[in-house]
Parts: sequence; structure tokens; C-alpha cells
Amino acid sequence: MSDITRREFVKVTGSGIALASLSGMLPGLAGCAGGKDPQTGYFSRFGIDSETIRKVLSEALVYGGEYADVFFQYSIRNSIRLEDRIVNSASTNVQLGVGIRVLKGDQTGYSFTEDLNLASMQAAARTAANIASGSKIVPPQEYQPMNLPNYYPVEVSWEDVGIDKRVAIVKAMDEATFDQDERIIKNYVGLHDTEKYILVANSDGQLSTDYQPMLRLIVYCTAQQGDQRESNYFDYAARDDINFLTPERLERMPREAVKRTVSLFEAQPAPAGELPVVLTAGSSGILLHEAIGHGMEADFNRIGSSIYSDKLNKPIAQDFVNIVDSGLNLNVRGSINVDDECSNTEETLLVENGILRTYLHDRISAKHYGIETTGSGRRESFKHYPLPRMRNTYMLNGPHTFEEIIASVKYGILADQFTNGQVNIGPGDFTFYVKSGSLIEDGKITAQIKDVNIIGNGPEVLKRVTMVGNDFAMTEGGWTCGKNGQSVPVSMGLPSALVSSITVGGKG
Repeated sequence: MSDITRREFVKVTGSGIALASLSGMLPGLAGCAGGKDPQTGYFSRFGIDSETIRKVLSEALVYGGEYADVFFQYSIRNSIRLEDRIVNSASTNVQLGVGIRVLKGDQTGYSFTEDLNLASMQAAARTAANIASGSKIVPPQEYQPMNLPNYYPVEVSWEDVGIDKRVAIVKAMDEATFDQDERIIKNYVGLHDTEKYILVANSDGQLSTDYQPMLRLIVYCTAQQGDQRESNYFDYAARDDINFLTPERLERMPREAVKRTVSLFEAQPAPAGELPVVLTAGSSGILLHEAIGHGMEADFNRIGSSIYSDKLNKPIAQDFVNIVDSGLNLNVRGSINVDDECSNTEETLLVENGILRTYLHDRISAKHYGIETTGSGRRESFKHYPLPRMRNTYMLNGPHTFEEIIASVKYGILADQFTNGQVNIGPGDFTFYVKSGSLIEDGKITAQIKDVNIIGNGPEVLKRVTMVGNDFAMTEGGWTCGKNGQSVPVSMGLPSALVSSITVGGKG
């Protein structure tokens, strides 16, 4: 961390700074070293040890809960934003607290506190415990720390990255964006990084700790040609450190953002009607995530609200369709070393050769179905209880090439950049907005199109996937999944795929 005063920071970054104190300036919180208790690691500095955890869990089980867990979190999120050619915003958000959960049959008691002294934690535990009554269960006397793999190794802590280096990155991206094309009139650059430390322990005697880094860098620019204005963006996201932002990636970012933006000047309105749609490899996986993936989360199926509730071990797609949800992808945004219930993460094969094999399970749904959890219990923060959530959701390679897929389409569209959409998780009905794509005519990609709406039903779309390419790619950008008021980082991917028919809303 460079030695830079608050006044120097404000001088470097321009006017309008909201908060100059970034993570490296916070006294007593720098570094990743463990404390006196090797089991509790980073949280030892906050006075958390095995005995404290045992006392809190004992209080949580005092009224007869069947199971209890504690989820400690300490996180630092830094943001630097540049707009109108100056760095006009810098902020740091720090979260520290513990969530306490008690399960009794189908009931869940949950409470949290930001005060980590024993009395406050025990009071929160009693609040969560009030949902249960009966004979007291004694918590474990010893904990068995889990030996975790590491799917996001880093060399540099974000706490050790100076403000000057962050500012230099966003300024360089801004300059390079304007240098790309004289039609660029406005630009936004955002650099966001997070370091999150968690500790999870439960009444089964399990204990795990994890360090979870994250970064996102985005360039969003606007260009003008005559009276026409167009905007578009490009971003990177990863569970990684500053070294992810290599010279090659930084050089590509403004070039790609500008290319995507100015290409819209030549794009024409999309046709309308029931048309074949080719999904491009990579970011088109958002359709798979939203329209299909949510329906495979076990809580929706446990209560019968998902269209997949009665589809286990039944065919739901062609036999060359295979879909997985994984936490094991190296440095990918949705990867986790351990889930937020102290369960091992894994690669879960949801659809095998067109047959639905399982759902995504947390502890509650796994108990309901009498199986092991898939390590999919995730939560936004210590203020939230865990739910079955996706991690990195993607379709595996199929038997076709991209060229074969395009050649098979007489008249349709190629969907390239998905932005936002709405999904009704129960039946799986969806509406998505495609920022850009292309026409396919007589087996060839022709004119670029823009502002495409596609409307359909997720399970029906899955049945209509008639070709799957061998060009699998993960999305490079940062996606955040919302569910029941909670947001978690995710990623997705797809090889190119042909959907035989989707309703396309265009100009007609």
C-alpha cells in the first residue's frame, strides 16, 4: 500500500470524492494472517475462537432445535468510478457480523448481529432459538476443520493495492476509450474489488473458513453519429487479484467496448415472429441460467412450484444436451471453495443426455429428498439465511460446429449480447432483451440487428434445442443473481446452440 494522505488522494482523484479511506487505510485490519486460534483463522482478531462458537451454538439449541449454524463474515468492498473525464467517486463498504440459524422440522429461525461480543451473539442465538421447543440438544465439544481446495488462488491481497494504482487503471481505460473513435462522447469506467472472509460452523461439528476475492472492471461508453446516439459496454469479472488485469486484457477492454458501441450505428431493427434463434457461445448462457436454471433449484421443487417438480429422471431435452452447475471453475465469478452451510462444493450434473438427474440442494432440501447436499446453500451476507442457489451454470459441448448450426438456418437470428430480462420461475415464462445480434439468411450471417426482444418458456426452449456446438465458452462479465431479496455472484456459459423456434419481438 502506498503512503498517500487523504488530502493527496482527493487531489489525485478530482472533485466529488465520497470517501477517501479505502481498505488499506483501515487501521488494524490489513493482511490475511490468522490469529491465536488456528481453527478460526482471520476471525481470531475479533475474539472468535472455538469456545465462543460452542457457547453461541449452545444458546441457539437451548429450546430444542435440531440443528444450528453460525456464519461469520468480514468483507471490504472498494469502488472507484470515473465519469466525465474525472474520477468522481470512491467508496469503501465494510461489513462485519454473524448470522445464526436454527432448524426445527420445517421451521427456520434466523437472527444476526453486527456486535461480535459473546453477550450480543448469545442474545441473537436465543432469538433464532425461539422457533423450537423440546429437549435440549448439546452442541459438539470439538470441531473438525475442513480441508478445502482452492479454486481462486491469488498472489496479492486487494488490501495491498494502492489507491494510486486503482486510479491509474480507470484513467488509462478512459483515455484508451476516447482514443479508439472520435465519435465517443461520453464514457464511464468502474473498478470494483471485494475481499470477503467467512467462517461457518454448525452443530454437527463442522467448521470451515474461506477467503473469497472478487473484481469487476467495466467500460460503458456512448457514441454519436449525426443525430444518432448509441451506448454499449464491456466488462471483466473474476474471483482473482489485480494480476488478472493483464496488459492484454486492459488493451482489449476499451477496444471491445467501442467496437460494440459503434457497430450499432449500422444495425437494423429485428424482424418479428416465430423464428429459429442461434445462441452464441458464452454470454448467451444467461438464458440458460434464468429461464431454466432457477427451475432446477430444489426449494422451488420441494414446494411444487417449479415446472420441473415431477420431472426427475425424465427426458427434458435432446440426448446431446448436458447441463451442469459447478463451483469448481478456476477463478470464475460463481466458484466457491465451500458453500455457506459448511458443505463441500462440487460439479452437479443436472441434465445428463437430456434427462433431469437432480436439483440444486441446500441442507433443508437435501434432508427433504433424503440425499446429500450439492453444496449449493448460498447467502448474500450474514444478514441472510442460505438458499439453494446456482454457482456457474452451463451447457456442455455438443456434436455440432458453429458453421453447421448457421448453415442449417434458412431465416432466423443470431443472438449475441443479452442484457436484462424477466422470468416467472414457476412456469418458466421469460422475456429477454438482446442488445445486438445478426440476421441469418440462407445459412449465412448477414445484417447486424439490435433491440431484440425474445419471449418464450424455458422448458419449451430446452426441448427445442436441436443443435449444440463444440465451441463452449464462459461469459467474461459480471453477473449477479437475485432471488428472494438476496443477490449472489454467479457465472454461466454455453456453446453455440440452435433453438428451433422462439417468439422474436421486433419491428416486423
